Amino acid sequence: MTQGFLKVQGLRKAFPAAGGAGELVVFDNVNFEIDRGDFVCIIGHSGCGKTTILNVLAGLEEPTAGHSFVDGREISGPSLDRGVVFQSHALMPWMTVRGNIAFAVKSKWPEWTNSQVNAHVQLFIDMVHLQGSEDKKPSQLSGGMKQRVGIARAFAIQPKMLLLDEPFGALDALTRGNIQDELVTIVRQTQQTVFMITHDVDEAILLSDKIFLMSNGPRAVLAEIVVNPLPRDRTRATMHHDPKFYELRNHLIDFLVHRSKTFAAA
Repeated sequence: MTQGFLKVQGLRKAFPAAGGAGELVVFDNVNFEIDRGDFVCIIGHSGCGKTTILNVLAGLEEPTAGHSFVDGREISGPSLDRGVVFQSHALMPWMTVRGNIAFAVKSKWPEWTNSQVNAHVQLFIDMVHLQGSEDKKPSQLSGGMKQRVGIARAFAIQPKMLLLDEPFGALDALTRGNIQDELVTIVRQTQQTVFMITHDVDEAILLSDKIFLMSNGPRAVLAEIVVNPLPRDRTRATMHHDPKFYELRNHLIDFLVHRSKTFAAA
């Protein structure tokens, strides 16, 4: 692993307050590092700035203060080095499954021939088990299938880092679980570095190596970084049998219910 693959230093985001009097600070002095190959989930109540932090890392939003670096380069605007998957699938409705993924691939490798693009695209369609749906448009797909396309598109450009903004939040429990399992398999195969927002404590425990806990906003801070003690080969079916699971789960829930508020007020 590369130490400090992602570095965030003194990150702050503020907006002008209503009426122009002062400012509303969303989060302040956020500092952390993520090693290459780490899967990190960030948890916190609405309004603590989780999505804003992810947007800063994606280059979609400018921080008020602070700096972020990926692989030694400061983040400045969007880049194909960072793949993003949103809660809403963000697919182009007039394009097929193959077309949506190919659009991203051609942006990354414009010199590739059509046959090279199609072969590469098919690898990632197969990876998310969408064989047979290559020529369907988003309107012909279920919610879970649309998210699979978004995940395939993000992985297809082989980014240095994957940013996931509650990608399974709108899915039913069964579909969500199936895609979680697929994501675990894909990330382990690719050794991808992942930064993911979730509200689901069990999801964070299943997927992540580290869990970032944000205090309540406004003026939220990164209150705690929790290292997941469960073995990396855990599954949804087996992790509940590990006594460490309940200890970790209780710790996270206690933070969300009680300490996230007191920490913010301290």
